Amino acid sequence: MSWIFLKRFLSRPFQVASVVPSSSVIIKKVSDKMDFSEPRVIAEFGPGEGCHTREILKRLQPGSKLLLFELDPELAVHLKEQFQHDARVEVLNTDAGRLDEELKARGLNRCDYVVSGIPFSTMESGKKRRLLESIHQCLVPEPHAAFIIYQVTNELKRHAVVFPSSTTEYCLANIPPMFVTVFHRLPAPVLGTSGDAEAAAWVLR
Repeated sequence: MSWIFLKRFLSRPFQVASVVPSSSVIIKKVSDKMDFSEPRVIAEFGPGEGCHTREILKRLQPGSKLLLFELDPELAVHLKEQFQHDARVEVLNTDAGRLDEELKARGLNRCDYVVSGIPFSTMESGKKRRLLESIHQCLVPEPHAAFIIYQVTNELKRHAVVFPSSTTEYCLANIPPMFVTVFHRLPAPVLGTSGDAEAAAWVLR
């Protein structure tokens, strides 16, 4: 299915982040950052042809909700056709900046995770920071909640000051190699403090 991804990249190179979909290695790394032990509400920005979406759905509990924000109209149609029989999925052909409005329109005040592959490095600084603030506000204030990105550069870390902590790993097994960064909704706990051991596991996993 990478033909549609390549086609859309060639027509909109600043909107579609890569020439080919993510590798199986980085797909697993991204999904491994999330806790699927309970039903979750997840927003995915720039799902493309759906390679990360498919892995998330394999792990997602019944009763969960997965909102796909895909700005490219052809990719949005492709996603709707691909996931039309899964009631957990809704494809939104709209800007990621509408996260708060789209959640509230569905009676969802917050989400557990936001996963993103959109090229933040091409975004104007003001818009970038406003989107980061919106994402932070829309995440549940729980230890598991996080904004997870996979990007060619790690420049977003210097803009994401609203997030109290983050962890990063570099994945070479992808074309191109990418940083996988997790921005945590809550501060990292101080190790050694009573009751912190379980919370610390979320940050260090």
